Amino acid sequence: MERLASVDAAWLRMEEPTNLMMITAVLWFDEPLDWERLKAVVRERLVERFPRFRQRLVGTGGLLVAPYWEEDPAFELEAHLGHAVVPPPGDRDALEQLVSQWMSVPLERSRPLWQFHLVDGFGRGGAVLVRIHHTLADGISLARVLLSLMDESTEEHFTPEPSPREEPPTPGWRKMLRGVRAVASGTRAALKRGAELLAEPIQLGDLVREGSRGAAAVKRLALLSSDPATVLRGELGTAKRAAWSEPIPLEEVKALGRAMESTINDVLLAALTGALRRYLEERGGPVEDLRAMVPVNLRPLDEPIPRELGNRFGLVFLDLPVKEEDPRRRLRALKQRMDVLKRSPEAALTFGMLGMAGLVPVAVERAMVDVLAAKASLIMTNVPGPRHPVFLAGTKLAGLMFWVPQSGKVGLGVSIFSYAGQVTVGVSVDAGLVPDPHRLVSTFRDELAALASAAASPGTAPAPG
Repeated sequence: MERLASVDAAWLRMEEPTNLMMITAVLWFDEPLDWERLKAVVRERLVERFPRFRQRLVGTGGLLVAPYWEEDPAFELEAHLGHAVVPPPGDRDALEQLVSQWMSVPLERSRPLWQFHLVDGFGRGGAVLVRIHHTLADGISLARVLLSLMDESTEEHFTPEPSPREEPPTPGWRKMLRGVRAVASGTRAALKRGAELLAEPIQLGDLVREGSRGAAAVKRLALLSSDPATVLRGELGTAKRAAWSEPIPLEEVKALGRAMESTINDVLLAALTGALRRYLEERGGPVEDLRAMVPVNLRPLDEPIPRELGNRFGLVFLDLPVKEEDPRRRLRALKQRMDVLKRSPEAALTFGMLGMAGLVPVAVERAMVDVLAAKASLIMTNVPGPRHPVFLAGTKLAGLMFWVPQSGKVGLGVSIFSYAGQVTVGVSVDAGLVPDPHRLVSTFRDELAALASAAASPGTAPAPG
């Protein structure tokens, strides 16, 4: 028996019928998957390696008893591996409809909070739909977990990340102290890595170097206004919709970055901002600057994923210059704002707030979440995948898309995933607020073309003041 960590408890209690706290991923293949081999891979590399996938939560309905993990005495792997069928004609639109349906269905709380569906009838091969509750881990960790199921060829075994050494149970107060230290060490490691921004969209500055930065970040969070009323905000329903783009060549995005003296992530964010502008114009406005919540990984990517998984990330609030008409000026403004956020401890502060939220009464937590969520209109995630093709159960992975849940009253999520030299952009939306999510996806591609045109034109737009 192990008590649920306060940060993980926050995500459990955050769930509402209109915003399920569930991470969803879909993987598709050009050839059919071997069902028995898939089951063996999931058992070996998921269930046997990470205890959370065979544990259930107990005590989730009590006010005074903290939830805790325990081994599910009735655990059966087959109960978490199901089949689904994409209706004719079995194209991407049909797969998107299936994903959207399951995105609106909660996971069963009485057993381990995850499910895999082998999807038949899609294209020449098939697909796998994965649903995992955010309580188990954050999106970046779960992406690494899913990729640990992969092989580098049809036969060769992909070596899973080494398991950390087993340790005796740790007192709660010591876990809390260890968590605080982990946040600080994680951000220092991120600063040293200097990795490409696509690999980790935001690199944090040193949290303990300048206390004034922490004070400034607290002041900024406190003074952030609510995001303006647009067609992207409003009452949420239980129906969700998913859509994703055709793969975009990564080299195309890199070339734009070089031409515009910006990072890959700057270019992708500028395209997203322009896509939001186009969408708001098409829906009749108003066109307003919007704010995005961006998850920031606080766990060093060069360390093994702990067996107990868990959430170790914070959030930063990125102001998107949606009202800016010129693509080049929009990109420059975003680059400046990103550079400021990379040196800010804002993510660590929101991580601490999430930990506190998991300890207070549910009504207080929801009030805290609503206040934070009102400051943004969307959540944007960017997770890297392998640079070369990989295989699941002997079958080559053709593509992958994932979505993290939105919290509070946020009804739009945008995900960017890179794999084997391609970038795929996906959106998850509240069906009532955004009835046409494909327009957001297609306008993203249009904005990349607009940036390419701006990069090829002579002259340079003046930097925003």
